[in-house]
Amino acid sequence: MAQDPVLPEFRYRAFISYSHQDKAWADWLHKALENYRVPRRLVGKATAAGVVPRRLVPVFRDRDELASATDLGRKVNEALTLSANLVVICSPASARSRWVNEEVMAFKRLGGSDRVFCLIVDGEPNATQLPGREDEECFAQALRYQWGDNGALSNVPAEPIAADARPGKDGRTNAKLKLIAGLLDIGFDQLKQREQQRYQRRLAAIAATAMVITVMTSTLAVVAMHARRTAERERNQAEGLVSFMLGDLNEKLGQVQRLDILEAVDDRAMSYFQSLPSTDVTDTSLEQRAKALEKIGSVRFDQGHLDAALLSYQAAARIAGPLASRAPANIPRQTAYSRVITFIGMTQWMQGDLEAAGKSFATAQDVLRRIPLPLSGDKALIQQWATLDNDLGHVLEARGKLDEAVAQYQNMLLQCRHLVDGAQTKTEWHELLGEAHNNLGKMALMRGDLATAIAEYRDDDAIETALSERDPKDHDQRENMVRVRAILGRTLALGGAVDQGAQNIQQAIDGAVQLNQFDPESTGFRAKIALYSTQLARLRRLSGDLEQARRLNDKALEIFGNMTHQDPSNAEWQQDYAEARLEQVEQLLAAGQQGQAHNEATQALSVLSPMQARNPDERSLLLDTARARLLLAAATPDADASRQSREAALKDLSSAISANSDPRLLALHVEALLSLDRRADADPIVRQLWASGYRDLELLAALKRSDIDYPSNAAVEQRLQATIGATDPR
Repeated sequence: MAQDPVLPEFRYRAFISYSHQDKAWADWLHKALENYRVPRRLVGKATAAGVVPRRLVPVFRDRDELASATDLGRKVNEALTLSANLVVICSPASARSRWVNEEVMAFKRLGGSDRVFCLIVDGEPNATQLPGREDEECFAQALRYQWGDNGALSNVPAEPIAADARPGKDGRTNAKLKLIAGLLDIGFDQLKQREQQRYQRRLAAIAATAMVITVMTSTLAVVAMHARRTAERERNQAEGLVSFMLGDLNEKLGQVQRLDILEAVDDRAMSYFQSLPSTDVTDTSLEQRAKALEKIGSVRFDQGHLDAALLSYQAAARIAGPLASRAPANIPRQTAYSRVITFIGMTQWMQGDLEAAGKSFATAQDVLRRIPLPLSGDKALIQQWATLDNDLGHVLEARGKLDEAVAQYQNMLLQCRHLVDGAQTKTEWHELLGEAHNNLGKMALMRGDLATAIAEYRDDDAIETALSERDPKDHDQRENMVRVRAILGRTLALGGAVDQGAQNIQQAIDGAVQLNQFDPESTGFRAKIALYSTQLARLRRLSGDLEQARRLNDKALEIFGNMTHQDPSNAEWQQDYAEARLEQVEQLLAAGQQGQAHNEATQALSVLSPMQARNPDERSLLLDTARARLLLAAATPDADASRQSREAALKDLSSAISANSDPRLLALHVEALLSLDRRADADPIVRQLWASGYRDLELLAALKRSDIDYPSNAAVEQRLQATIGATDPR
């Protein structure tokens, strides 16, 4: 028996790159590739791509939108490095996507230019060369040009290897087979022939079943249309058969990738429902009809047919709406109507219409408001409430309406508490509750409300810890726990609870070490160890333990040094490495080694400055770059050069301070002003920080050097202590 090939240099068979507007296509392709079984006679054959395997697994598909990132994340860069092939879903949306273009460039930079494959789903290839049709371009710029010897895109046009799933072209099935043929380096005709032989045998029975049911449904539909007053029973039988077609039969057809029959069944069912009257039938029959139309919409959504999916959902809503209106106390009807409107909103979101999506989510909430929630114990209803609050909150946040987003997240929290209140709870309900707390913690920290931020992060930490202890083998959940633990630790330290904050960060380091022991090849786990070590080193230094601070940061410098050497293109690692170098500068200055500190600060700034110039609105880069300039000034013996560096830092900080109340940004702004002897300008910001209860050790040290009194704010201190005191010290 042939054995699957061992590919030690690659973890993933393919990496799928796509725009979030093409998510439905990405979902379909990911499932289609991983579920595909290579014909037995081809397994074990040696090709230029290696020995042909039984299955194309695993396939990497990043689920993060990268909406707030400044560069490709660690997870994405790592996956690209470990992927044998890159598959790009090509459409006008992906051609405009910065992240699709970055992923193609990153893969070509790794030497994978000959292993890039395209799936065209919309638009027109090379439309930029067609006057008046530039907006139809479906190839990202990095696909249209060859990778040059100088490590950048050249001016030489490329000819991407593409399968075309558009109507009238290859079609979905042939396009999938063309991609697979390319990934395996097998001739398409050979694969197509084997595929047809295998599927002909496997699908004969199910195709016959589908045709029989279709004929029966059509016959019963005719009877129902011509004798609707006397043939209710026959119509119910027809709709029962349709429900079977849309349920069990659709699932089986999907499993064997017979999308042609599946689409034919759904189209026939859609035509049948459109032919039926909306009067002279029972409410039970109408409920069944609405549910079936919703299923059709979901199938079309998964297939990437968003326009058709929207029509199906809207047809279901036109039936479910009156049913819900006639019975406002009927919880299942209100929930069903709200759910289908939510699906409409999700489809609009995927189509890029944020405004319409927000309106649909709000309408779905209005439907649920008909029911007095405190009097209802219906968990499905409550989960629908929580989901909608989360969806609408993210829409508002994306539109910059933070206060309204906070209100939605607070409502979400209330619903989630109802969800988990009881003996029978689900893991997904607790995950939703943790997400609500994290949303509110992020909002509170951005507003400078440390006590609330700590409380929310503490609650999320407790939930993530409980879920991790419930299933210790779930490493994804453990990674979530480690991340939240570090966030909580950093926020505790900002509020003055340095010891507890350091303890939490140490636990995050320990957790990352354990995860790395489970998967030593994971650069993501090593990066977490290094990042949290730098953060803990800072607290140890500010607390006076310079030796332990040095040991911690030396470990971080070693890890990030090796990682950035292996992949110089990973901007996130470069930024983290620069942060570790800035901590080293602080330690060198504390030890009186000004010359070496100047060299390290210069190197860190040489990395951070161009990154910040490319992304001037990114807060973390702004903070790091300004801090680097201030440290360079402290290490520079020349007075004029030192002052210029401080003024450059102040200029960057002043441009952002008016629109941001993040206390970390405010504190650095105070340090810059004080370093320039502008105490009067710093005083109002100091009062703002004092009112928030911000007591980071770095700020306290700067204020002490300037002889500025900064006593504890008794009212805020009491609130913070109550919050911190409730934190499990573990």
